Amino acid sequence: MTQRKRSIGRRIVQAVGLLFLLAVALTVISGWTAFGHRAEGARRARMERSPHWKNGHFVNPEPLDNDAWLTLRNMAHASPYRSPTQAIPTLPVPVERLGTPPPSGLRLTWLGHSSMLVEIDGHRILTDPAWSPRASPVTFAGPERWFPPLLTTPMVKEKLPAIDAVVISHDHYDHLDYGTISAMKDWNTTFVVPLGVGAHLAYWGVPEDRIVELDWWESTHIRDLTIVCTPARHASGRTLIDNDTKLWAGYAFVGNEHRAYFSGDTGLFPVMNEIGTRLGPFDVAMIEIGEYDAAWPDWHLGPEQAVDAHRMVRGRLMVPMHWGLFNLAYHGWTEPIERALAAADRAGVGIVTPKPGQSFEPVEPPARDRWWPDVPWRTAQEAPVVATQMKKPASP
Repeated sequence: MTQRKRSIGRRIVQAVGLLFLLAVALTVISGWTAFGHRAEGARRARMERSPHWKNGHFVNPEPLDNDAWLTLRNMAHASPYRSPTQAIPTLPVPVERLGTPPPSGLRLTWLGHSSMLVEIDGHRILTDPAWSPRASPVTFAGPERWFPPLLTTPMVKEKLPAIDAVVISHDHYDHLDYGTISAMKDWNTTFVVPLGVGAHLAYWGVPEDRIVELDWWESTHIRDLTIVCTPARHASGRTLIDNDTKLWAGYAFVGNEHRAYFSGDTGLFPVMNEIGTRLGPFDVAMIEIGEYDAAWPDWHLGPEQAVDAHRMVRGRLMVPMHWGLFNLAYHGWTEPIERALAAADRAGVGIVTPKPGQSFEPVEPPARDRWWPDVPWRTAQEAPVVATQMKKPASP
């Protein structure tokens, strides 16, 4: 190779390296505020007193299994149907109807992914509202929504009765969204979050006196509604250097007449039996069913184990969530609901399939509606998801 060719080669490598550094710098600058903030002072001290805090981060009782080589293989064989090719049918949220309490005392409105409006015994709760165009710290990259947000913060503030609590399960971008929270920061509401997550909210302008941080099994009260922070098997982190420095959780909403369970993100683990024993039975269980893979079987339930989880927590009606909005895994986009329906039917579990935006009361669940297209998907036998370190079998 001539000296001139070597010189050209070095310049090309340098140019590529410079472009990479510029891209990294642009990402860091663009997403700096959305990355959130570390916990300090009294907040950090309280985290360190948690029995789940060890060696500078939170830990699961059963560690998460990850198979890097299997991840690469499954990535190479990802479904060609990971995203919809046509518009997803959604319903406009019936804000006029939601202006009056549900006759039964319990009503749910699925807003997509893990975002739910839960009306329970005279209280209104929003779970994991993530209404920005992308599940990302930046506007130019990251998973895009498949349909626009069905509620907006002005719509909620102007057309709905007051939201009593905004409940966050953990700080991953598809559950804790900077744009949404910053638009809500002046709401007269309570933000209920797991330990440490309040540092993000305070950094984004939410008043400290409106932030309630809970450890697993701790609770808070909104008038006569009890919100219990329940254990989950998952992780946290918004950058490469803050993994598991904030807690993750599910929640139980316990009213005078009704009980509802919200799983957040979780893998299957034995403590779900304890959740059901201590806090159940639940009139309704909102269970995550999507974004799973055999290479990381403990991060998410998967459809069949979602039905197991529903039975373990003693749910009566299962509401699938955490699907149908983002491309975050390698399976087909309709596969989670197809497999969840098959597993629920085998187990004799009542399950609903609301369209995004649909409101319903669990006492009179809507008829099953297959509103998604019929596209190829893998069965549980073809692509099983089995959690590790399950010491106890799933039980009803």
